[in-house]
Amino acid sequence: MATLKVRGIVLGGTNIKEKDKVIKLFTVENGIINVTMKGVRGDKAKLKAAKEMFCFGDFILEEGKNYYIVTSVDIINSFYEITSNIEKYYEGCAILDIVSKIALEPNVQLFIEMLDALKTLCYDDVSKFHVVDKFLISVLDAMGYKFINETCSSCGAKLGVRYLNLEIGEIVCPACKRDNCLPVSDACYNAIKILTNTDYEKLETVHFQGMVISQIHYLLTTNYIWRTGYKVISII
Repeated sequence: MATLKVRGIVLGGTNIKEKDKVIKLFTVENGIINVTMKGVRGDKAKLKAAKEMFCFGDFILEEGKNYYIVTSVDIINSFYEITSNIEKYYEGCAILDIVSKIALEPNVQLFIEMLDALKTLCYDDVSKFHVVDKFLISVLDAMGYKFINETCSSCGAKLGVRYLNLEIGEIVCPACKRDNCLPVSDACYNAIKILTNTDYEKLETVHFQGMVISQIHYLLTTNYIWRTGYKVISII
């Protein structure tokens, strides 16, 4: 029977039978895979902690009939603090959900990005939305949709007044503005530029006004929806 060792993070799962669970695991080696954890919902189950969302570790798998079966886990980090704070929890869930939708194949850079985001969310005192918004900026950039640009993506003119063209996912000038465009204020643009250029471990030093934070989040989530067809989990 084939044995496989993977390093992964639990994105979610579904309860099956009396005490089993199928978990969705985002791995460095194989991308997203579904694996079975036998008897893991029992009170005295040895792998009980490893079934939870956000759990990061090295998983030993054996080939089963339908899915690989988890036989042991060396937990590296459970990110428990995320689950104990409701705002951090929803922001973390949004990050996991984004990954579950876009990670169609192994992606080491996305795995590292997610891990950095979860570490910051877990251990640092970062303003609401900053972690998930920086994560979205990186995801959209990797997809080819750059937000920070000094010239119009349509005509190449130097930008003064800016609009986000949802049809193409990039910034355009007033002359290239169409119906599916959202205004981008200078304050919002400059704030996104700061988020883009700030490392995760320094995000707790970044602070914006409440209105700007809401505008950033709306622009990024709306662009993500247009690019992928998926909504971002609501963050209270």
